[in-house]
Amino acid sequence: MTDKESSYPLSPQDHTENKTFIQQFIDFLKTFGVIGLAIGFIIGVASTDLVNSLVEDIINPLIGLVLPSGSLENLSANVTSISGVESEFKYGNLISKILNFLIIALVVFIAYKVLSKYKIVEDKTKPETKDK
Repeated sequence: MTDKESSYPLSPQDHTENKTFIQQFIDFLKTFGVIGLAIGFIIGVASTDLVNSLVEDIINPLIGLVLPSGSLENLSANVTSISGVESEFKYGNLISKILNFLIIALVVFIAYKVLSKYKIVEDKTKPETKDK
């Protein structure tokens, strides 16, 4: 066996044992962290819905109180071309989507900091120390 083959978590010799298909599948899930990835994906989808609701139902109406249009998403600019065709640029919707992104990024950052504090995930921001 070459060095390259031995570096893989599931080498061909792992499957030569008398393991059932289900046991091999469970080993695969554990080795490649598929379950953790699935849980992270589901939590990500749920938190995205929460953040979207926060921005659309709370933040946008609060900002809309001080805007002449009454809503952040209604902000737009109309531009007339040389040929007389009018185009509408809905920059308020873009600002709303940027707020969504920033809040989601902040939530992910806070979750990362909390998880790295309890050593659940490796903190990649700290330099590696070599033990001698």
